[in-house]
Amino acid sequence: MPSAIVTGATGILGRAIVHELSAHAQQWPTVHALSRSKTESYPSNVIHNHVDLTSPSKEMAEQLAAVKGEYLFFSAYLQQDSEQANFDVNGDMLEAFLNALDITGASKTLKRIILVTGAKQYGVHLGAAKCPMMESDRWVVGDDRPPNFYYRQQDILRHYCQDREFDWVVTYPNDVIGLAKGNFMNLATSVGLYAAVTKELGSGELPFPGSEIFYTKFDSFTVANLHAKFCAWAALEPRAGNEAFNVVNGDIESWQNLWPRLAQRYGLKVPPDQFERSADMSSEMLLAERPPLDDWADELGLRGKVRQNKVQQRIDLVKWSQKEEVKEGWEKLADREGLEKDAFEKATWEFLAFVLGRDYDIVISMSKARKLGWSGYADTWESLEEALGELEVAKVLPKAK
Repeated sequence: MPSAIVTGATGILGRAIVHELSAHAQQWPTVHALSRSKTESYPSNVIHNHVDLTSPSKEMAEQLAAVKGEYLFFSAYLQQDSEQANFDVNGDMLEAFLNALDITGASKTLKRIILVTGAKQYGVHLGAAKCPMMESDRWVVGDDRPPNFYYRQQDILRHYCQDREFDWVVTYPNDVIGLAKGNFMNLATSVGLYAAVTKELGSGELPFPGSEIFYTKFDSFTVANLHAKFCAWAALEPRAGNEAFNVVNGDIESWQNLWPRLAQRYGLKVPPDQFERSADMSSEMLLAERPPLDDWADELGLRGKVRQNKVQQRIDLVKWSQKEEVKEGWEKLADREGLEKDAFEKATWEFLAFVLGRDYDIVISMSKARKLGWSGYADTWESLEEALGELEVAKVLPKAK
């Protein structure tokens, strides 16, 4: 029976992988959950191991002395202040960890390594990409492109697995919905906090804070639990070896559909004239001068038609979160409902602003995985509602009604 090693075990995706594997103890009798700190109790088939992935390989090897497994799920990630720093730190972490497995001898038992990355693979952080996005699409590289740490990690992984007895799988999730206990860097937390505090302030309305353009465009989301199921499937599927896969829910959603449902859940209404009202807290940020789609312009017949993209906010969420009335509203709400006080401070308003403020579609193909037999699917609204409910139980968010 297979055994597993999961790095980043307290992150939004790593946590879900640990829970998925631990729920099938007969199939996965031993799961090593690796993180810098243990933040929750685990079932009996999960062994927590403390490890600092930023430490040198030899030091890391001492921390990993008792850790062995046939399947490695590498989902650790450290957000840095620049793309170059992301490239350096996250690439170094993977490289040092793999070297540590060689030092301990654990690499001799490996059968497959699953590396978790994301849709930055397609340059969606730089602007519009070719849609639908497919795993065979060229990497977004060039002298005018910032470094992409996913590319470095994949190069490291391929080189490491070359001429060995084990192979690799890479996943590309996008706009992840889920729960990470003690970690508020996720979409559901920030959306829920915005709605809950807006309700507390008493206007009865929930205006969309992002881009008017993106409100009616399309996005592809990934629920963390579905991604975990995919990782477990891909680990054991023989045909998945040495392949990269998009992992999204399978529906294509739009905030014009999601936002009214969110408002209704919190007993609020979407202002019928929300895009006609003045936007005195608006902001705008230009993205890369040349979007990823421009790499395809000639062959798609789009030369001269690819424009620079923007992140536009009708309500700048960072500024909104710092308003005194907003902070006072949260304090009142947190005290009354017994919520985790630091949830609002730790919420990633910049991330939510980017997700809601883009002016281009995010459509990601699942055809490659489907052709190999993957049939997993999740309804994005139901997934978001479930995540909000879990955050309410965890006392990060108040009860919606």
